[in-house]
Amino acid sequence: MKRQVSQSKSAVLGLQHLLAMYSGAVAVPLLIGTALQFNSEQMTYLVSIDIFMCGLATLVQLLRNRYFGIGLPVVLGCAIQAVEPLKMIGKQFTIGTMYGAIIIAGCFVFLIAGQFSRIKKLFPPVVTGTLITVIGLTLIPIAVQNMGGGDATAKSFGSLDSLVLSFLTVVIILVVQRWGRGFLSSIAVLIGLAAGTLIALAMGIVSLAPITEARWFHFPQPFYFGMPQFEWSSSITMIIIALVSMVESTGVFFALGGILNQNITAQDLKRGYRAEGLAQILGGIFNTFPYTTFSQNVGLLQLSGIKTKRPIYWSAGLLMLMGLIPKIGAFATIIPTPVLGGAMLVMFSMISVQGIRMLFQVDFNDQRNMLIVAVSLGLGLGVSVYPTLFEALPRTIQLFLGNGIVVASLSSVLLNIILKGKAGLAEK
Repeated sequence: MKRQVSQSKSAVLGLQHLLAMYSGAVAVPLLIGTALQFNSEQMTYLVSIDIFMCGLATLVQLLRNRYFGIGLPVVLGCAIQAVEPLKMIGKQFTIGTMYGAIIIAGCFVFLIAGQFSRIKKLFPPVVTGTLITVIGLTLIPIAVQNMGGGDATAKSFGSLDSLVLSFLTVVIILVVQRWGRGFLSSIAVLIGLAAGTLIALAMGIVSLAPITEARWFHFPQPFYFGMPQFEWSSSITMIIIALVSMVESTGVFFALGGILNQNITAQDLKRGYRAEGLAQILGGIFNTFPYTTFSQNVGLLQLSGIKTKRPIYWSAGLLMLMGLIPKIGAFATIIPTPVLGGAMLVMFSMISVQGIRMLFQVDFNDQRNMLIVAVSLGLGLGVSVYPTLFEALPRTIQLFLGNGIVVASLSSVLLNIILKGKAGLAEK
């Protein structure tokens, strides 16, 4: 049974979801803007409107109707796998070509959503449980890297200050989650982030300069960097990235279905894919990026125990507000990386546990199931650690096989078909 919460509590939970995904959301515009040598004014637009579009994309996915929107408590953000291809397109062609390719890919996703949704039968418990476990396990190294300070090559990586902040954040979250009562335990991550930031402020690590320097207002402007241009190879590249995102989103949708005890139908998947396609089209029009369902927030639902959409509506609204008023958005940027890393460690680990719980449904007396899970986990984690494994292959294939989650998806689906045939597809 879903726990209903008041609007005020939903707003706080929405803020918690926002802070959990914020660093991942702003990483994409920062990486691409820096690579394409945007000036400070262009960078300000890119980050602010990207945050606004994260909120709008989330709203599109929440508003379930007959045409689009899966209606699950999901948050959408920039697809991190799109960073390198977009940098390549922007440098090799033009910024307009980059956004034209995003629009084409969005249209492609919207149009094939119905056909792609038929893959539901390829995801019995042995596949979905494996995939969700891999999603969590592949995210954990990102959390650990942030716990050490973010840049593993820096001399300061793993400094005493970083370790103290990250582990204190973990301890605070665990204490609040274990001994906090009622609503307090639901916002354990938010309390951990706030407490960790205050401790960092007392240590002299946090700077308030981003807040004082940020502008008060910023409005979305279609085609801010110019009209889109269309080039076939760039469009195909972004279509491939979109397909990768769709596979990853499929795993997230099933993960949420498991948490909510809700059967995810082919129609649900179709509406979910269409919403992501529409979000990509809007991203191209407003000169931001492709948007996809964020797996980071799945663990937060499990931790908080609040599984209704109301907090996510608040999260979407707050993201849009922060995009329009950069000075408010700047508050989220002062959270130290080690503090975020500590919170991420708890959340991402919870995703893996959810996958393991789903695997409890699987009959491991059947050695075929053992092989499916073992090989897929090994490949998914291996590729995540060494994404350059396939760099000798053509670039197009690398775009697919450089993502551990996608490799685990392909491996588990194909092994299930090969080892179990039609019987594997009929399992519930």
